[in-house]
Amino acid sequence: MQNWKRWAVVILFAAAMAWVESAVVLDLRTLVNRIQPYQASPLPRSANLGTAEAVREAATLVMLAAVGWLAGQTWRSRLGYAMVAFGVWDILYYVWLKVITGWPQTLFDWDVLFLLPVPWWGPVLAPVLISSLMIVGGTLVSVFEAESRPVWPGPLAWSLNLGGAALALYTFMADTLPALLSRSGVRGVLPQRFNWPLFMVALALLAAPIVDAGLRLRSRGPARAGLSPTPEGDAK
Repeated sequence: MQNWKRWAVVILFAAAMAWVESAVVLDLRTLVNRIQPYQASPLPRSANLGTAEAVREAATLVMLAAVGWLAGQTWRSRLGYAMVAFGVWDILYYVWLKVITGWPQTLFDWDVLFLLPVPWWGPVLAPVLISSLMIVGGTLVSVFEAESRPVWPGPLAWSLNLGGAALALYTFMADTLPALLSRSGVRGVLPQRFNWPLFMVALALLAAPIVDAGLRLRSRGPARAGLSPTPEGDAK
């Protein structure tokens, strides 16, 4: 039960952090007239604005990693809690933006997901699906952690996961990478079509560690969730 309490606190932190993030984005997009992000030059050039945004994105990742570190007791559970925090933060970021701005109107609205090294573009549904996998996988690893029998995927599952991550990144940068290589106006590129078939392949590969961890957890029997079978005769 203690692990579930830690999990709940991580969820609460991520939800509050998502509100802060959405409020900051509301302020920024209002200033640069980008409430609807599907526009050329998603972050117009301005003194120190690009640098400040890049550092803010990095600081966000540090904060999510830090809460995972504080919540976990082993490196596996710390990574798991950090994944849960990231997934909840990312999904609720869009929920809070919808509440305070009315955007996104649908899960298929385009969003600029990241700015480095080039803008990453994708429908809102795409990062939400990835974040959902992170929540499930992070929960399996962190909540059901046991020192003697850790829930941890094998090398093959992680290899498939890395391949899925590479494919997912390509789908997000498929339109902007060619512009970067040709040294043309990368910030002016607006994607016209998202490669859903390739992304779904990437999503399936990303899910490999979850399937592996789930099978390992199932094989534990009564020892799952870090609990040992109750010896006969023990008082309840």
